[in-house]
Amino acid sequence: MQLRHSRLAHSPWLGGGAAALAVVLWALVPLLAADTQALPPLRLAALALLAGALGTLPMARRRRHRDAPLSPAQRVMVYLGVPLLVAGAVGACFAAFRLAPAGEAALILYTWPVLFLLASRRLALGRLSAGTVVGAGLAFGGAALLVLPDALAGGVSGAWGGYALALLGALCWALYSLASQVAAWRLGERLPHLLLVASVMVGGLSLALEGTHALPSRDALLATAVLGLGPYGLAMLAWDRAMRDPLAHRLGNLAHAVPVLATLFLVMAGVTTPDWRLPLAALLVVAGSLTASREPARHGPLRAPRRFRRR
Repeated sequence: MQLRHSRLAHSPWLGGGAAALAVVLWALVPLLAADTQALPPLRLAALALLAGALGTLPMARRRRHRDAPLSPAQRVMVYLGVPLLVAGAVGACFAAFRLAPAGEAALILYTWPVLFLLASRRLALGRLSAGTVVGAGLAFGGAALLVLPDALAGGVSGAWGGYALALLGALCWALYSLASQVAAWRLGERLPHLLLVASVMVGGLSLALEGTHALPSRDALLATAVLGLGPYGLAMLAWDRAMRDPLAHRLGNLAHAVPVLATLFLVMAGVTTPDWRLPLAALLVVAGSLTASREPARHGPLRAPRRFRRR
């Protein structure tokens, strides 16, 4: 029995399946958010994070052996800094979808794998290769393709606030992904508590800025629960499992498919009007991400810093 459990735990299909599940669930965020228009964005973020915290409580992995306790500084980073990143990412995401078209905002939001790649490469290698810089330029060029026509036509408009919030959400997700690679912090095991703290943070900000509102409809609450349990609950646990896989450096490339899938779901559902810029921008984001993740042959495959490797 122990041998079978060990083989399952180290199966490459388990890590790949977990990464694919997280990617599909994240790609559904813009579409699910479109069904919750009755809720203010910050209130929606607080409820979705609360649903994610309650949903992941029985699924969070618990260790039976003792680990080294966190230092006071690490506790502040884990229980204050990380929830702040999650609150910023989810709150900025939903606010961006209200201020800007969902398709454009989603593509900008899902440039976070490129930002994560830039930061992790800089920490791992102490430098950025030419391919990484060129790939990042292509990815951000795809996002700029969606923004520049509005800038040339009418200058700064209301949608620009949504674009800026989408970029802020991308930055928060990139920093969260970087923090999740610190093995000693074990964010996957602490995920319910982190989501709960993030929900309280966003909920307090919602009361201060959005005031009180009537109770949402049953359909809006159901969509919010699905949003929290899926993309911000199960998906984050699945991604944490994938990033602890020995092939994590390859599985991470699956995140580059999120903007394409998100755009496809929005167009198929009729939320976003088909536009020639959307597929071209998505292609540039994916091509740039894959180019940035490829290291020159003379340097060999990228390996995570020693402090980020699984122990």
